[in-house]
Amino acid sequence: MSARLASGSLRLLGLAPVVAPHTRVLVLGSFPSAASLAAQQYYAHPRNQFWTLLSTLWGIDLRALPYAQRLDEVRRRGLGVWDVYASCRREGSLDSAIEAAQPNDLAGLVQRLPQLRAIAHNGGESARTMALTRTLVPEVVRLPSTSPANASWSLERKLQAWRALLAAHGLCA
Repeated sequence: MSARLASGSLRLLGLAPVVAPHTRVLVLGSFPSAASLAAQQYYAHPRNQFWTLLSTLWGIDLRALPYAQRLDEVRRRGLGVWDVYASCRREGSLDSAIEAAQPNDLAGLVQRLPQLRAIAHNGGESARTMALTRTLVPEVVRLPSTSPANASWSLERKLQAWRALLAAHGLCA
């Protein structure tokens, strides 16, 4: 989704939150990639490791499921997914290219999630909002980004960090 601004530049619009009333951990990205916006799906870039990490941690191949079923599984297990930005201008998919970002109403969403205990920032750009998110829930962590741009972390190292948080909140073994 996008909207043309009066200046002629393109404002990109993000995706709706994926949550349930029993969501215990909310993963916040920065803003959907170009591939995710085109598909209207979170973490749609084929090299993004988000679905691979959850598949490994949960012992189910989420990548083989239709997108709606992936979201059902995420919600069923108490995980939520959203982004810190509702809209922005950006060429390509890099966080460093984000301009004129408008924040999502994180406080409003958290108020609707009575069982939320932790927010996990998926990468550095998302983590820039930690001063705010720390006022919203008991635990806030920065996880290594699942983006293909984060090649400095191995999949195994990312798995360890993600497993520690999800296991602490009963979202995986």
